[in-house]
Amino acid sequence: MPWQSLGGVSLGMTRARVEQRWGTHFGLCRDCSQQTWYFNYEPFQPEGAAVRFAKGRVDAVWTLWKPAGWRLGPFELGAPSSALTGRWAALETVPCNNYEARVATRRGVTTVLYVYAEQLWGFGLSRPGASPCH
Repeated sequence: MPWQSLGGVSLGMTRARVEQRWGTHFGLCRDCSQQTWYFNYEPFQPEGAAVRFAKGRVDAVWTLWKPAGWRLGPFELGAPSSALTGRWAALETVPCNNYEARVATRRGVTTVLYVYAEQLWGFGLSRPGASPCH
């Protein structure tokens, strides 16, 4: 996969480093089993990104909803999912509630592409073996 970080945040970063990159304006997930921060463009609106921590370090990072302008290589969010198949044929598909996660693991990082309504809806990074469904 073409990247090891999302918006400058990578796996293993400390909370302090995430705050340096993305700031301190985030919401806390109340129902999450692990500490999760939501960086929403607008308060209580679903677009933005999330960071999950384990033992004080980034365990996963992913986009929320379909934030405008975010890209994965040549693909902007909203691209047809059929375009992904030609580029990354080895993606494993994992069904989630009302969307699917397409995953590939390399060099200790799992890259996740989220597909909803046949469009690239988001993407993220996580530790190998972690559930890609958020």
